[in-house]
Amino acid sequence: MSVASLAGTGRFFRSELLLIFGRRRNWLGLAILAVVPVIIAVAAKVNAPGEDEGGFFGGITTNGLFVALAALSVELGFFLPLAISTIAGDAVAGEANQGTLRYLLTVPVHRTRLIAVKFAALVVFAATAVLTVVGTGMIAGLLLFGGGKMTLLSGTEIGFWGGLGRVAMVSGYAAVCLSALAAIGLFVSTLTEQPIGAGIAVLILYIVSQILDTIPQLSAIGPYLPTHYWFAFGDLLRDPVSFNSAGPGLLSAGIYTLIFTTAAWARFATKDVTS
Repeated sequence: MSVASLAGTGRFFRSELLLIFGRRRNWLGLAILAVVPVIIAVAAKVNAPGEDEGGFFGGITTNGLFVALAALSVELGFFLPLAISTIAGDAVAGEANQGTLRYLLTVPVHRTRLIAVKFAALVVFAATAVLTVVGTGMIAGLLLFGGGKMTLLSGTEIGFWGGLGRVAMVSGYAAVCLSALAAIGLFVSTLTEQPIGAGIAVLILYIVSQILDTIPQLSAIGPYLPTHYWFAFGDLLRDPVSFNSAGPGLLSAGIYTLIFTTAAWARFATKDVTS
């Protein structure tokens, strides 16, 4: 790839990020994501959860970092997938719906580069969404409960900076999982010119995956569902760090990302753009 081509890709990538982060509705969505950790922190301050509750909520009053983890576990259940589904569904379908996709391809922009840039921008948004939740949760938690040592799920105590590192690992894991959902959304977005319909379809796929994963009679297919390992980040909060579930989770996310980005490329490479 020539220097001029790399420069062009960089400009296109910046333009795509501006398209995503330049919309007020997307900033509103990020603001809603940021509200949940604040609510959790204030609720825990007003009515402190008992230590017998266990999990992340039980540790909130002992270390503010747990607010970030509690908020992430809550928002992974719906709000974060909703945000990713909406943005991913709009990636290609939104351009087609507005009539700008045809213009892009007559500039010209190579279709492979367009799909690659759009997926990269979705990954950036997924990471931003996770950091919004985690960052707001840490700030609210540390202000209300302070830091200090963190007690891991295995019962081991680690220092504040070690706890911060574990939160960073959990954030990275969640971002990888959401990026896989973004890849699915990108593929669905190439199938239609209706961004709202694409976003709803991706969200429904997520919900169906979650439901199927809770049915005991279908446990055999559980490990193959895209969301099966989403909450396996608890492995990263043990001493030593365990990858019994988190490892397969990263592998699953990687496979889904590869399959659906390839499918999106294959579909888009042959797509007849008429609008």
